[in-house]
Amino acid sequence: MNAPAARPVLVMGAGAIGCYLGGCLQATGVPVAFVGRPRVLAALRENGLTVTDLDGGKHHIESGALSLHETIPAGLAPALVLLAVKSGATADAAAQLGAALPGGTPVVSMQNGMSNAATAQAAAPALRLLAGMVPFNVAELAPGHYHRGTTGDLAAQDDVALREREDDFKRAGLPLQLHADLRAVQWGKLLLNLNNPVNALSGQALRAQLMDRGYRQCLAALQTEALGVLRCAGIVPAQVAALAPHRVPPLLRLPTPLFRLIAARMLRIDPQARSSMADDLAQGRVTEIDALCGEVVRLAQQHGTSAPLNARMVGLVQAWAQRPVAIDSAAMQRALGI
Repeated sequence: MNAPAARPVLVMGAGAIGCYLGGCLQATGVPVAFVGRPRVLAALRENGLTVTDLDGGKHHIESGALSLHETIPAGLAPALVLLAVKSGATADAAAQLGAALPGGTPVVSMQNGMSNAATAQAAAPALRLLAGMVPFNVAELAPGHYHRGTTGDLAAQDDVALREREDDFKRAGLPLQLHADLRAVQWGKLLLNLNNPVNALSGQALRAQLMDRGYRQCLAALQTEALGVLRCAGIVPAQVAALAPHRVPPLLRLPTPLFRLIAARMLRIDPQARSSMADDLAQGRVTEIDALCGEVVRLAQQHGTSAPLNARMVGLVQAWAQRPVAIDSAAMQRALGI
């Protein structure tokens, strides 16, 4: 068996997050194999892979240097798998990994939501599933070009396989924080991700949407409700952004001039950044709303309470296909009943 450093990292789900993470790693010399959809792979074969960020960083990998696959290559024994498919595809992707890879292969779920690692483990019991968290936003600016528009460090469940690769991630500009229990971190990230449907339905870039007080009030209401549910469940979410979770809703509700002044760190967002859910809606794909607002609704039900605002947001996103037009902030507030 080859030494871990010589074996590739497999990106299972070469979308925005998968291409960005894999591109950053390969740009610093880590061998990477990408498994993805035909549309994405065709763009990478034609254009190569470009990764950029809001700090001015840029790497380009020529198409001939990319290892691109529609299915997992036979005989592949990666040192690590980054699972980056959308939540709805988790079980199928994990089953494919389980059928193709050696038992015990570490797989890190770099996905939104709370339950993907458990779902993947159930579908691939011979593999070693680890929870992970990606704090930043990545948008596809052009075919083969993926841009990180916000900041933050990766987080994952502590494991020897990740400790062995910490330096690789650091050199790639992807600092990795390891935690014995990632659940609080995941809930902290989910609270921030409650803005994904607000942004997607707004039809605006992320920074422009956050400068609209009406949209911020919608996000504040969703977060406040979710924080109440977490209290009922005895869960204390971790701070994964500039402010502690309970301090974010009051900040969001401030008048825009004051918000702009106080929330300078929160607004360090590239003007091109948008939520991945916005891309999903635009391309007619199934969204991850069930792994975000739906997760809040389910937790509420488990603890004998309700989350009507998050439930309404699930309905708004699911109904968008029947009337695919942007929702202005006043209309969104009315639809949520706030």
